[in-house]
Amino acid sequence: MAVYSMTGYANAVSDASATSVTPGGTSIQPVTSPGERPPAAGGAVSVELRSVNGRFLDLAMRLPDELRGLEPTLREWVTARFRRGKIELRMTSRGEGEDGWPQPQTEHLNRLANLEGMVRGWLPEARRLSVHEVLQWCKGGAPAERLDDAALDAAKRAIDGLAAARAREGERLVAVLRERVRTLRALADQAEPLVPQTVKRQQQRFLERWQEALALTGAQASISREALDERALNEAAAYAIRIDVAEELARLRAHLDEIERLLAKGGEIGKRLDFLIQELLREANTLGSKAAALELTNISVEMKVAVEQLREQVQNLE
Repeated sequence: MAVYSMTGYANAVSDASATSVTPGGTSIQPVTSPGERPPAAGGAVSVELRSVNGRFLDLAMRLPDELRGLEPTLREWVTARFRRGKIELRMTSRGEGEDGWPQPQTEHLNRLANLEGMVRGWLPEARRLSVHEVLQWCKGGAPAERLDDAALDAAKRAIDGLAAARAREGERLVAVLRERVRTLRALADQAEPLVPQTVKRQQQRFLERWQEALALTGAQASISREALDERALNEAAAYAIRIDVAEELARLRAHLDEIERLLAKGGEIGKRLDFLIQELLREANTLGSKAAALELTNISVEMKVAVEQLREQVQNLE
């Protein structure tokens, strides 16, 4: 299953009277039956879909007045296809765009002439219609059902185009995420051999300071040597447990394994990955706070940088 980004763009144009153009540039000529009247001019509809990051699915639609009735259908199509992201659907008809002037139809002009004659018969002082007003009344000259069909066709292809664009972007994000996972694994491999060496070195340093403290306080005269040695070993063991980061490295690797499994599985994994990123950052922070050597501290800092880079990319996934 593919991994989808929440970022994408697609557009489509459908013309009931001429040629439909897909987002990829493929032309589709409308089919008419023998003797069927060709579609009326002015029926072109353009649909644009823009998608950016969002915690949930947030759909905003901008439709021309003559196509408002399509909003429930368009909303159903978009919500059935996408789960997260802030999506804007913008639809324009030819009358609202810059494709050209409206093409008045004979029946429209006859009806306007009859209405004007009727009005002026009752109101002789009424002003005559101007050319601009006639064109405004004739805007969207295609029959409503043909314009709706063109709008739905363009919307369907735009939705398909947006899904394809989000899939392509998701594929690129997966490659980036896997690269960051490899970086974190390499850092964990660098830290692993340093852990026993650091623990042993810090234990020895602790025992030396223990002996120095006993010598300064004169406690050796009142306590047996065996008791002092046993107490020193217990304290050194407890200190070694506090600075041992092997468990954190093991959990970090387990989280990386789960991230790779989700990337291979695909689907809606954005929220799960976001939780795993939080866990990765927690392990990196613990590694830094327990680090008893400069080398481990540096590795912890590099891990935090890589985890933050992971977080930035995961925010884009659906």
